Amino acid sequence: MRFLYVSAAQKSSGKTALSIGLCAALAKRGFSVQPFKKGPDYIDPMWLSAAAGRTCWNLDFHTQSSAAILATVSLQTVNADVALIEGNKGLHDGVDLEGIDSSAALARLVDATVVLVINASGITRGIAPLLMGYQVFDTKVQLGGIILNKVSGCRHESKLRAAVERYVGIPVLGAVHVSQDLNIAERHLGLMPSNEHSEARAVIDRISDSVERQVDLERVLAAATRHEKKIEEYMNIKIPPMRYSPRVRIAIACDAAFGFYYPDDLAALDSAGADVVPFDTLRDSCFPSHVDGLFIGGGFPELHMAALEANTNLRFAIRKALESGLPTYAECGGLMYLSRRITWQGDTCAMVGFIAADTVMHDRPHGRGYMHIVENAAMPWPGRHPDVVHAAHEFHHSSLENLESGVQFAYDVVRGEGITGRQDGIVTHNTLATYAHRRSVGALPWGGRFVAFIEACRASRSRAHPKKRQEGDGDSLQGSTQRLCPAGAMEKA
Repeated sequence: MRFLYVSAAQKSSGKTALSIGLCAALAKRGFSVQPFKKGPDYIDPMWLSAAAGRTCWNLDFHTQSSAAILATVSLQTVNADVALIEGNKGLHDGVDLEGIDSSAALARLVDATVVLVINASGITRGIAPLLMGYQVFDTKVQLGGIILNKVSGCRHESKLRAAVERYVGIPVLGAVHVSQDLNIAERHLGLMPSNEHSEARAVIDRISDSVERQVDLERVLAAATRHEKKIEEYMNIKIPPMRYSPRVRIAIACDAAFGFYYPDDLAALDSAGADVVPFDTLRDSCFPSHVDGLFIGGGFPELHMAALEANTNLRFAIRKALESGLPTYAECGGLMYLSRRITWQGDTCAMVGFIAADTVMHDRPHGRGYMHIVENAAMPWPGRHPDVVHAAHEFHHSSLENLESGVQFAYDVVRGEGITGRQDGIVTHNTLATYAHRRSVGALPWGGRFVAFIEACRASRSRAHPKKRQEGDGDSLQGSTQRLCPAGAMEKA
């Protein structure tokens, strides 16, 4: 079992493209590659998952303890040959001045060799003192080699290699020249997600071919930390119990507009007894039948707002279901979709209209980074701990405007922006809609609580309408919602 940690001297050095290329190239050679991504990221893990052919898992000091990180790595690498972790920002960057949340700290924790990606643009001999600093700044980091990236040509490459060889001695594992082959389209929140890219596989293959030509994969593997797999490593890890039948059915928006879901969250819902029913907000004219709850994650609804607006039947069905009390959880993009309308770049499109507010897009982030939130009395889910600070994160260019008075909020924001700067998590009917992205890990997972809330709502509904249940209409709210699907329903509303 080999452990590699791909990091860089600074962000925007090209480590994501190289990580994608390494995953795909190694997988092509027959290795089972398990990718991981440091930090609260959705987009990079999508690309890494597609490149490796295995689900990428996030490792984040903000939402996980060191023990939980090690447990995640151990469980997900049981059947893997290579673990490849892509860092975020620079190797020693982080929120904490002492570096306890840095990529270097994570590499030390999981005992992984670091491959440092160096953006070589505009530098030659100066690469030597830069690397010498990395050698001595933290001697506990295992620096296995470097990959020179954005090299301008063969002459530039030779000067870089000569300087590294003479002054530093760190192995140069590859030199990747400037090329369009390594480019992935970007937008205001970073790379275009692979679930939106019509030629994602072709992009991955193009990057992989470039990496194979210019990086010595044998030397990369030789530099990796080797871990012996021992069954006792996994004996103390709590594995969710196997369930035999689902207790609830949850509709989940999965399409080009909404695709930001942590695998931890989906696994937590599954282990809590939820059967996930995916649907497409852009193409499905009807809402999934006989579901007990709804989960709409983050994404880019603003980029698809015309198509979302055009799907009037689905918007109407969702609004009626929520107004009827369907238990719903919406994060960021989901919150935007449930609002009255989205305005971006001079255009405005109607959305579901359930949240009495308007979404307005801005040129710069309105809320970005780690959050700390505290649940208050308005939190509808069971298991509320009013004195516990919950870790979350946000990254949105939008804000809610024209929010009607008297709105209830489930969260008091200790750190971050949220909806008002001090509050987040709109609560109305049985819906919780928030800018905060929570992750169902650690001591305060949300997946099981959401399932318990759905069950409580269903039980309450059954008590309120016992005759309806006896007549075989079922426990789901979809008995009424389904009738709202015929064409023209929205126009008639």
